[in-house]
Amino acid sequence: MQIYPVIFTETKDEKETVLVYIPDINGMTEGYGIYDAFSMAKDYIGNYLCTKADSSFPVPTPIEEVVPESSVFASAGKSSVFLVDVDVDSFRRRNKSRYVRRNISLPEWLDEMAVSEKINVSEVTQNALKQRLGLST
Repeated sequence: MQIYPVIFTETKDEKETVLVYIPDINGMTEGYGIYDAFSMAKDYIGNYLCTKADSSFPVPTPIEEVVPESSVFASAGKSSVFLVDVDVDSFRRRNKSRYVRRNISLPEWLDEMAVSEKINVSEVTQNALKQRLGLST
């Protein structure tokens, strides 16, 4: 679970647009109403973190150190800081689950042993890649 401070700026337009700034990743998005804005912030953070190894996630700034007026959208309305949490593992499973086909080469004897032991080579390969890339399994 990762938690980041996010600055939400409420505008006065007819769509109730809420501008979203995520300082720790210099991320910007928007939502229509506060609930949609929170959802968009989670989605933005989740997509961003999915491109990173767990060990390279940006360190969250303590909420008390985030100044609402530091948002790039500060002049658009009233800004407030809230914490937004993202379960990165769950996000990866839910949003990045399309599989791609890859060919790998194994010595014939190793393949035969894997078949005889009913080892799922795709699963073993995925786990090895996740470990090598520093991702949670």
